Amino acid sequence: MATTRRGTECQRPAIRGKKRCNLHGGKSTGAKGNRNAWKHGRYAAETRALERELRSILADNLAGLEGLNP
Repeated sequence: MATTRRGTECQRPAIRGKKRCNLHGGKSTGAKGNRNAWKHGRYAAETRALERELRSILADNLAGLEGLNP
């Protein structure tokens, strides 16, 4: 059980279907992830394409460097 500042148990009733009251974790803890960051998809496709391009360049460079090691 949840305790108060005095160390006694919380006297509030649990939310229906939950084991705790809304002050001690009965309600939802929030959405998963930051949905406000994706207001539109204007930059998402461009960013993903740039990331793919950079990853391929990096992979090519790493492959070239591995060939230089004796």
